[in-house]
Amino acid sequence: MILLEINNRIVEDTLTVKFKNALAGHKPESIDITIADFDGVLFHISNVAGDKNKVRTSISLKFYKQLQEHGADELLKREYGPYLTEPEDGYNVSVLIDLEKVPSDWEDVVKKIGLLKRNCFASVFEKYFDFQERGEEGHKRAVINYRNEETLYVEAKADRVTVVFSTIFKDEDDVVIGKVFMQEFKEGRRASHTAPQVLFSHKEPPLELHNTDARVGENIGYVTFVLFPRHTCRETRDNTINLIHMFRDYLHYHIKCSKAYIHSRMRAKTSDFLKVLNRARPEPKNTEKKTITGRTFIRKD
Repeated sequence: MILLEINNRIVEDTLTVKFKNALAGHKPESIDITIADFDGVLFHISNVAGDKNKVRTSISLKFYKQLQEHGADELLKREYGPYLTEPEDGYNVSVLIDLEKVPSDWEDVVKKIGLLKRNCFASVFEKYFDFQERGEEGHKRAVINYRNEETLYVEAKADRVTVVFSTIFKDEDDVVIGKVFMQEFKEGRRASHTAPQVLFSHKEPPLELHNTDARVGENIGYVTFVLFPRHTCRETRDNTINLIHMFRDYLHYHIKCSKAYIHSRMRAKTSDFLKVLNRARPEPKNTEKKTITGRTFIRKD
């Protein structure tokens, strides 16, 4: 299976070109592009007040206010420091680079800006990983409405962190394929004892979400990850965050790929069957006959 990139490749490539041109002494060009990402996230790369040397990258997340409750602003200040600027109208976070002052570590800066969405998400996970590390219990569960009608829940216990994704399967086929994928995740623990426990429930929310407003329905699925200290410790938490914040996109991406592959195989098999039927069709026989008067005619069967 393919792991989706956690960065935005278009943002990185665009800023890389800008920095390389600046280092080569080329005259800067104006820029104004909008980029769509997963979960309804939008990026906007533009110049500030018509200054072609000032390149601003902004991100819009519909659920950013919920992330702010869990320290998103503080984490972004830690990661981006002096590059943070006043958010652009209609966007939640903006990062500004000056092409007249190219830093020596500009490649690292570009990578960080490409991870802007990931770092916004990271705040809620880091907060609850810290709760678990300190053995603190009783904190209110984090609820992030990361998509329309889809929700992320994070809760810390003394010995684990529970992450629950609710997701909607738009087609009945998606439910079946999704269950197959979830079964593979469960079997993954046999191959690796360090893998987290994965649970899947259909129609009904898991026990952790009983007596809440969690959605119920035929097309609703809940995926629960049980993360232990080996997944949330300082040495491994960055990788855990990289993987888990993309899980919903990863799941539905592979469901769509599986359906596309099945459809392509069905079309290929149908084409093979048609070829067999065409070869099996009997050829018409033309029979030459004569009447009693000697006239000739051809009889077609």
